[in-house]
This record gives sequence, C-alpha cells and structure tokens, in this order.
Amino acid sequence: MKVEEQNIQDSNKNNLESHKNHFDFLSNSLTNNGVDVNTIINKLKDFQVAIPSWALGAGGTRFGRFSFYGEPSSLEQKIEDVGILHALTKTAGAVSLHIPWDVPEDYKAIKELGSSLDIKFDAVNSNTFQDQKNAKESYRYGSLSNTSEAVRQQAIQHNLDVINIGDKLGSKSLTVWLADGSCFPGQNNFQNAFQHTENSLKDIYKGLPNDWSMLIEYKPYEPNFYSTVIQDWGTSYMLANACGNKAYSLVDLGHHLPNSNIEQIVSILMLKGKLGGFHFNDSKYGDDDLTVGSIKPYALFLIFNELVYGMQNNPQNPDLAWMIDASHNVKDPLEDLLQSLEAIQEAYAKALLIDQNQLKAAQLNNDVVECQEILQYAYRTDVRPLLEKARLELGGALSPINAYRYLDIRNQLIKERGKHTVATGL
Repeated sequence: MKVEEQNIQDSNKNNLESHKNHFDFLSNSLTNNGVDVNTIINKLKDFQVAIPSWALGAGGTRFGRFSFYGEPSSLEQKIEDVGILHALTKTAGAVSLHIPWDVPEDYKAIKELGSSLDIKFDAVNSNTFQDQKNAKESYRYGSLSNTSEAVRQQAIQHNLDVINIGDKLGSKSLTVWLADGSCFPGQNNFQNAFQHTENSLKDIYKGLPNDWSMLIEYKPYEPNFYSTVIQDWGTSYMLANACGNKAYSLVDLGHHLPNSNIEQIVSILMLKGKLGGFHFNDSKYGDDDLTVGSIKPYALFLIFNELVYGMQNNPQNPDLAWMIDASHNVKDPLEDLLQSLEAIQEAYAKALLIDQNQLKAAQLNNDVVECQEILQYAYRTDVRPLLEKARLELGGALSPINAYRYLDIRNQLIKERGKHTVATGL
C-alpha cells in the first residue's frame, strides 16, 4: 500500500485555516522574542528518524502476543509500512533492518522499493541473542563473550555477514547489542568475559568498510539479571575506544537503571566524540519500550537540550543515527510510531527554542532560577504549529494520526494482507 500525496492533502483541508491561525500567533510571538522561526522549521524538515523493521508488527511479552491484523509478513511489506509513516510525517525516511529477521531475497528490488518511497537503509542490527535455525553453536551462555572460541567465532562471523548485507543496501553502520551476561554469582569470570568481548569486537571492527561505523549498545540487565557484560555507557565507551575511531557508543533511552541522568551521559559522550547513535522509547520501570514521550516528556526535552548543544558545539562527534526502538502490545503499531515521531520532533523543536547564549550567561553567573526559567519557557511553549508547518511544506499531514484514521489505513492493510499475518521479529 502507498499513501498518495493527494489523499494527504484531502485530509488536511478542514484544518488548514485553524493551522494558519495557530502558526501565525506562535510565529509572531517567537519572532518578537528573537527566535528565527524559519531556521527551526528547516531543521525540523531535515530531521529524520529510522524505523526499525521489527517494530512494524505487534510486540510480544513473556506471556503473550496479540495481533493488530494486517501486519507486514515480508520485508517488502515492512518497507511499505515505513513508506506510510514517512508519507504522513515526512520524518521517517529510513529503515533499520535486524538480521536474520529481515534478510533481502532480492537486493536490487528492495533498494528500488525503498527509493520509490524515499526510504534509505540505516544501521543494520546483528542478532546473537537467539539461536538461529541450523546454527552449529548455541548462544545459551553468551556470544562474543562466550568461554568457547567456536561460539565466539560464530558470533563474529554473523556480524561480518550482517555488514555484508548492509553494504549491499547502502547502510553505513552496524549496531551490536549483546544479551551476554550471567544470572548467578560465580557463573562468569567478569574479566575474561569482558576481554573476550573486546577481542571479538575488534575482529568485527576489522571487517568494517572504510566509511562505516560500529555502534556499541549497552543495557544494565535483562535477559541476565546478575551481570551484563556491556552494562553501562562507561563499558561501551571503553570498548569503542579499544576498537578504534569508527566505533561509538549507542544510547537507548530504556537501557538505564531508574532515574539515571541520561542527559548527562549524552553530553559527556558527545564531548568525547563517541556518541554514535540514539534509540528512542520511554519507560516507567525498566526497558519497557513504550511510546516516546508518553511517560517522561520533560526528561526527553532535557536530553534533546544536550543533543542540540552537542550538535552545535561538538564537531568532534559524528552525525547521529536516530532510531525508534519500541514494542507495541496494546496499540496499532503504526499509530504508536506516529505518536513517537511526533514526540521526538516536539522535544527537538522545544530544545531549539532555548537561547544557548542566554543560558550560558545565566550558568556563568550561577543564576540557578534563571537557568530553570529559560528551560521551562521553551518546554512550556506549544510548538505543534511548527511541526505542522514543516510537514505541510514537505507535503505531509497536518495531523498524521488524524490522517491515518481518516484514510482508514489499518483496514486497508487488513484487506490487502488478511487478518492473520504475523510480522517477523519481536
């Protein structure tokens, strides 16, 4: 299924006048406060977030999985779903594949399909947290950290194969997330597990094309609950440094212990030139993989404040790979992703409103109240008209959720695919 621009314009008609009134009021107010509105709109238009191929179907829990019908049962259908998201929002212009869940059968056809929908191929993700069909070795006790050299070599080769697949599609980075760790004291030798992981990552790093990067993700717990080999940003940072200048840390919002100061982590990694990617989601307790901005919207805004500052002041840090990493248990996956994309753009726009020079002056004067006022002025501003304007100028929907429902997209997908299709992956 492909959403035609004319259909989107039809869905916009009834709200154009209201949008214009809201935008004009906000634009005049911001301009009077010295904000360059056009610059913010252009930055919103340029900001693209990758959609993970595994997030386009219903997510599962340890207890069950409930379909939303019309799920994409092939890679082609998944890319078509990303095309729907991008057509509506104009900010979902990339897909991130998880291998071996989504190995193309016809690379040329997949690339052409992506191009026809204005979709690029972002980071490719390896999978050594599950045993694959016909695999000779098992990852029950770890992959890159395993005590068995044969298991480590199998995991290394899988990552090299993933790089090769991504290279054929035009991807430029590999994301490595490990489930490696232990559930009981004494089960692993911490130093040996870490050293095996470092050596394995170095072997993978040698296989990177010259213009590629490797993103090393971390997580404090799950599925192992006593120790995780790459448990925090410091461990990821050490491993990235050990590998070389094309290796970076990747921050996933859900991969932190409760109340961690993620904005501080982001800031320091950018200062050191080692933040390579960012995975968006939200959580109440742990790695809940909830809709972005649904639980802690102010925390998301504070993180974006540091991201914006870093993008402006840390040229030593590379352009970031942005991706949503969520699981949809009780929502239509496409509606959930539309809400996440909106929350990301909203937090970004609010962070762009912050006068960094004014904030710096207040910080230098130790004016704590003024610092808070500057941040909260930006946060309390309703920036949705700016998002609407950016989408409108690109041919997108004023309200992606309303357009999605107006066009009855889920029922159209069910008619095309049937009720009982199941997406690969989570």
